[in-house]
Amino acid sequence: MTALVASAALALATPATISVDGQRLASDVPPVTTPAGAYLPLRAVAEAAGAQTTFDTATGEIVVRRGTDVLTMHAGSTAATMNGHTVALGHAPFTVHGRTMVAGATVAAALGSTVRFDAKHSRVIVRTPGVVVAGAADDEP
Repeated sequence: MTALVASAALALATPATISVDGQRLASDVPPVTTPAGAYLPLRAVAEAAGAQTTFDTATGEIVVRRGTDVLTMHAGSTAATMNGHTVALGHAPFTVHGRTMVAGATVAAALGSTVRFDAKHSRVIVRTPGVVVAGAADDEP
């Protein structure tokens, strides 16, 4: 019975939205949200924030570049490098429908951004330093 109630709740739930620097982000894969935070579709969020992402199918290497910062990681591994230095990710990246999903903290580190999950309104807000949001509607109340 509990599984049936949980399934019904998930089926009726509205997926979380993402805004990057005040603009709602359209992505074919919505964020995966948990009580502890959100996992975001990396390429969509990174590119909306002005970064470039690459994926090497032969090695499984995922690289995010923004300015002089470079984050390199692999799905399923918490070991990564940031600007050539070894770092441990809090959560390993994973794949949903062909999209690499990463924790909000990983996005923040890669982009130098702040990432906040607003569970009450079911949305993830990403702010990139130095980006001025002028004349753009924001999802925040």
